[in-house]
Amino acid sequence: MANQLTRLDQIFAALADPTRRAIVMRLCAGEASVGELADPFDMALPSFMKHIHVLEVSGLVQSEKSGRVRTCRLSPDALVGAEDWFQQQRAIWEARLDRFEAYVMKLKKERAAAKRPSRTTKKKGAES
Repeated sequence: MANQLTRLDQIFAALADPTRRAIVMRLCAGEASVGELADPFDMALPSFMKHIHVLEVSGLVQSEKSGRVRTCRLSPDALVGAEDWFQQQRAIWEARLDRFEAYVMKLKKERAAAKRPSRTTKKKGAES
C-alpha cells in the first residue's frame, strides 16, 4: 500500500507541471523522439530531459535509445493507480452528497410540517 501511495504521489507530481502534461498529451498520439517532443518548448535540451526523467521515474513514460535517438512512449498502465484513486474519491463524495441530500430533504419535510396548522389548532379556531 505504501509503495502504491509513493507511485501515486510520483504520478501526481509529474502531472502537476504543464510541460510534462503537454508531453503526456503529445505521447497519447504515439511515440516520439526527445527532439520531436522538445521542439515546441523554449528550453535547453538538458532542462527538457529533466522533465522526461521525472515522467520516467513516475512510470508514465518509457524511453529507449537507438543510436543517437531516444524515443519515448506513454505507459498508460501507470495511470491505472491514479484512475483507481479517483474512482475511490468519487465514491466517497457521491456517498457524502447523497447523505447531504437526504438531510436537506428531511429538513424541508420538517419545515413543511411545522408550517401546516395542526388539527387541534383548527378545532380551537372553529369553537370561537
